[in-house]
Amino acid sequence: MLRRLSVENYVLIDKLEMELDPHLNIITGETGAGKSILLGALGLLLGAKNDGSAMKDAARNCVVEGTFDLSGRDMEAFFAGNDLDYAPETTVTRMITPTGKSRAFINDLPVQLAQLREFGTRLIDIHSQHQNLILSSEEFRTSALDTVAANRELLAQYTAQYTRTSELRRRLAALREPAADGRRDEEWLRFQSEELTAANLREGEQAAIEEELAVLENADRIGEVLTTLRNALDADETGVLTLLKNSENDLTRIREHFPAAGEYAARLHSVLEELKDIDNAVAADSERLDADPERLAKLAARLDALYALQQKHRVASEAELIAARDCYAAQLAAIVHGDEEIAAAEKELDAAAQKAGSLADRLHKARAKAAPAFEKQILATLAQLGMPETVFRVALTPLPDLGRTGGDGVAFLFSANRNATPQSVERIASGGELSRVMLALKSLLARRMQLPTVIFDEIDTGVSGRIADAMGEIIESLSATLQVVDITHLPQVASKGAAHFVVYKRDGRTDITRLTDEERITEIAKMLSGSRITDAAIAQARILLGK
Repeated sequence: MLRRLSVENYVLIDKLEMELDPHLNIITGETGAGKSILLGALGLLLGAKNDGSAMKDAARNCVVEGTFDLSGRDMEAFFAGNDLDYAPETTVTRMITPTGKSRAFINDLPVQLAQLREFGTRLIDIHSQHQNLILSSEEFRTSALDTVAANRELLAQYTAQYTRTSELRRRLAALREPAADGRRDEEWLRFQSEELTAANLREGEQAAIEEELAVLENADRIGEVLTTLRNALDADETGVLTLLKNSENDLTRIREHFPAAGEYAARLHSVLEELKDIDNAVAADSERLDADPERLAKLAARLDALYALQQKHRVASEAELIAARDCYAAQLAAIVHGDEEIAAAEKELDAAAQKAGSLADRLHKARAKAAPAFEKQILATLAQLGMPETVFRVALTPLPDLGRTGGDGVAFLFSANRNATPQSVERIASGGELSRVMLALKSLLARRMQLPTVIFDEIDTGVSGRIADAMGEIIESLSATLQVVDITHLPQVASKGAAHFVVYKRDGRTDITRLTDEERITEIAKMLSGSRITDAAIAQARILLGK
């Protein structure tokens, strides 16, 4: 529960502090005194976003600090999960700097706003006077019913499964879109792939063909040159080889008389060996050389086919053609693999959707089972609040598709007259009726949620007299098991408090003070009679306060 709250430099508040009672805390004050400002400061402490108007003095920090008693709240896991130091008495601080920068701390350790909000939702429920409109939210109605049905764990399971199903559905859509594009191109890709595969492409083939074609196309001229060379090398008696061999022999014979001849003979022998190799190679080439028209036509046709494929696929070599062939094959394989992946994803989605549907069905049954007790408790509270003829029903209707909270639409049907047909409560209930319905709901939910602190901001709007007293009794009964802070304009409700604070404005700034017993008499009398306090109002105030 909230033990202490201090606010500094927030809107019209220069500096204030309040020590709260563990039971019913009443806050009153004239319209415009700043009661809503106090709630705004508390909202900042619980993680609300700064709207840029927090500063009273733009040169100073705005600081809101609260001390919470966490005894028996099982908050250790939250602290451990967020790397925070746990303490039964925990201090939370929210600071807004003059530059608008926000900083938050739990026990002097910095935290993110998300952590602060999670901390706040575990400790305090704030109901503002405008929150009666929340009855028009199906999410709130469903959450209220789930709270009474104790569906927290089941709902968490469903939410996780629904999230997984949604993710699988998005993944399947992401797979199907490119697959659909691929299928449109599949026939074209297959034709291109098959054409290039049938071409039996080999890297380096084009260069080899071009080289062989150059030889075949010039076979006659090449043959003539090679024949002339062979004749020059090995013609009888006049060939270079014969002449040089004779010279080598002559040099060998005279080396005894002319030593240099031996060296010349050896060098000449090397030249002869090289010329013999040339002669042999030329002879072999001459024998292979054949102006084969059929071979020539075949190679020319193959080269034309390669050129045509390169032009068609806008590439410059057979290596690039091979790369294109492999790319087409990979795209086709991806389409086939994509179909397999889609089939697997569809199977996975079907299984997840079935599980989500099963959990949604369990949620429906739990809600249907809890609805009669929910209705009974709301009707009992409304009877206390002077509405014994009320009809209140929980209507469950199937949604066309599963949503974040299951497959149920939840409506609260209401009629203040037993003989009238009940309709949606947010459509037909008057302001006073809405206030009473919301108090009945909040009192039921507060007990079930076991939050340590509940704050009501003029939940009693639109009621007076005996009903106001009944409202006060219900709010007081809530404070027996949890801390309640109630901002009210009704003296009947204000008189029930264990502590009574008055918010007032002085010199343009908002402040708050806790009233003594005698001051409470005066404040209640003022609420009864206005600015002119009468003896009758004082007497009535004493009666309300049991003095």
